[in-house]
Amino acid sequence: MKLFFMSDIHGSLTGLNQGLDAFEREGAEVLVLLGDLMYHGPRNPLPDEYRPKEVADRLNAYKSRILAVRGNCDSEVDQMLIEFPMMAEYAMLFADGRRIFATHGHHHHLEDLPALTAGDVFIQGHTHVPVAEKRGEVYVLNPGSVSLPKENHPPSYGLIADRRFQVKSFSGECIKEISW
Repeated sequence: MKLFFMSDIHGSLTGLNQGLDAFEREGAEVLVLLGDLMYHGPRNPLPDEYRPKEVADRLNAYKSRILAVRGNCDSEVDQMLIEFPMMAEYAMLFADGRRIFATHGHHHHLEDLPALTAGDVFIQGHTHVPVAEKRGEVYVLNPGSVSLPKENHPPSYGLIADRRFQVKSFSGECIKEISW
């Protein structure tokens, strides 16, 4: 199974459309949204084509293929527009023989991991910075942001398939990669 990870859309219709194009191009079965779907937050600039209502409408078209967690900029009023559950703080997935703990990253994060066992995968968004590495016995991942990337990274998304995690730019360039 191929899992596609997108994080920190922040209401950008441009970022979302590019992410959904990549999702289709990659042929992934599940779209995992790591939070901050519609609101840009007070610390971020307005992203390209800031259109939260249209972002909600576009995401709703994929509702049967989405697994989502809540980001620090997501609220209960956002759930009123979204037709799939998005208010969970984390989700547990299983793929490629690994347990995957998916969260936004404002509660559990790279510096405060949840209780995981050797070989587990921790994936978060929140920082807008791609990560693919092993810390101790746990794999830690971040797909970056599709709309407001930081530290001079391009907009990016993540893939888990064939015992490998990749962070890719919208042009298809692999930015980070780790296998297990």
